[in-house]
Amino acid sequence: MSASLRVGIDVGGTNTDAVVLDDDDRVLATAKRPTSPDVTEGLRAALDAVLAGLPDPRLVTRVMLGTTHATNAILERRALGRVAVLRLGAPATTSVPPLSEWPDDLRDTVAAGTAIVRGGYFVDGSEIAPLDEDAVRRFVAGTPADAVAVTGVFSPASADQENRVAEIIRGEIGDVPVSLSHEIGSLGLLERENATVLNAALYGVARDVTAALREALEARGLEVETYFAQNDGTLMAVGYAARYPVLTIGSGPANSLRGAAYLSGVADAIVADVGGTSTDLGVLVGGFPRESAAAVEIGGVATNFRMPDILSIALGGGTIVGAEPRSVGYRIGAEALVFGGSTPTMTDAAVAAGRGVVGTHPVPGEWRDRLERAVRAADEAVADAVDRVALGRSRPGRADRPLVAVGGGAFLLAERVPGAREVIRPEHAEVANAVGAAIALASGRIETIIPAAGGGSARTRLIDNAKEEAAARAVAAGADPESVQIVELSEIPLSYLPEPAVRLHVKAAGPLARLAG
Repeated sequence: MSASLRVGIDVGGTNTDAVVLDDDDRVLATAKRPTSPDVTEGLRAALDAVLAGLPDPRLVTRVMLGTTHATNAILERRALGRVAVLRLGAPATTSVPPLSEWPDDLRDTVAAGTAIVRGGYFVDGSEIAPLDEDAVRRFVAGTPADAVAVTGVFSPASADQENRVAEIIRGEIGDVPVSLSHEIGSLGLLERENATVLNAALYGVARDVTAALREALEARGLEVETYFAQNDGTLMAVGYAARYPVLTIGSGPANSLRGAAYLSGVADAIVADVGGTSTDLGVLVGGFPRESAAAVEIGGVATNFRMPDILSIALGGGTIVGAEPRSVGYRIGAEALVFGGSTPTMTDAAVAAGRGVVGTHPVPGEWRDRLERAVRAADEAVADAVDRVALGRSRPGRADRPLVAVGGGAFLLAERVPGAREVIRPEHAEVANAVGAAIALASGRIETIIPAAGGGSARTRLIDNAKEEAAARAVAAGADPESVQIVELSEIPLSYLPEPAVRLHVKAAGPLARLAG
């Protein structure tokens, strides 16, 4: 057995999955346990189960976690911190106050106070107005909060004012967490501001889940490096995740797509991850999730940081047949017909159709016609979803890709799905999400604005600087400095500007740094 093992864990809405991989990326052990209402107990149960299959758990050197903690905190409006929201944008942006489009209950939960002070930049990096440092001091001194979120107009073009505000905050109120928008989102003031505020509100959640994971590992005698999965299918070190907890949102679907690519050996495909509550469909491009170009809404709030382009449909193993879209979730082992329960689910329908052997009881005969109709309806819903995601809701796509079926409910899918060239069911597909977490690279990205072609050496220098910053962020996330590569560089022209300019997006990624010793 390899002298160094790593554990991948993914917390889903119904199940928490765990795997052990060796240095050659071979799967040595797997486990699937119901996700607990508090999330953490299910995580511990999955960890215990997967470690029980090892002769010596102390061989584990790294643990990678994809978690729904941040998502659940936003959706359920719980455990969120109070945030002082500061925008650098007067007099240009005062007509639209911060958080004005937020749901009332979430705004009341999160906002400790808001202010718009003089500052911000034009798209070319010139100042709208000088930063009003005195107004910044008055606001932060008079607004008690757990964290501060700072958003400047066009700060991706120039981050100087946001960085100066961070210095002022440290000087005025000490070591309070500060979330800066140029590090979180891309262009688009309101969406970037929203993402920055959510990030600041999640600092406490990140701290709590990190402590719970560390406690679980120490209780089992494990001294390991820990990493969190982020929403582009890559990893970040614990310290990096503590600064950017909002980046863990969307990590579950991204993990599934990365795991599907590895397990199937297919780099370009549609992936259907069938869980207990929903089926998430996405597209692999070069082994990584295709990203959404549209604003992503989280808990009723529009954001603009990079997320996988995912289409979710209300179809899972626990979906109740004949009811409004609803699932028995982690209670499937007690409520489904095949487990002796009284609730007809899609798992029962798939078993009745001969698509899988699950459970301890036969499907009662009186249910078979109803379950057969449910299977036909589910097949139509999947075919429609495959068509939609294959053609690309945000970007063009091809309709001749294979479909990789993963997740604990993958047996629900038919052997042939219209719109897909073939259906691939790889080994260990039921824990593809945990595999995706375990094999992930570390990454960093940056988005900024530079002059369009014709800028000569100055433009080249700006692009090189962006590459260096993306690589530095990848290293901060845990990548090996010697192995980081630029894996994406795109330029998107910006319209209606007096001087031609482009939005530059750079992503760097690399394998995790080697452990000392």
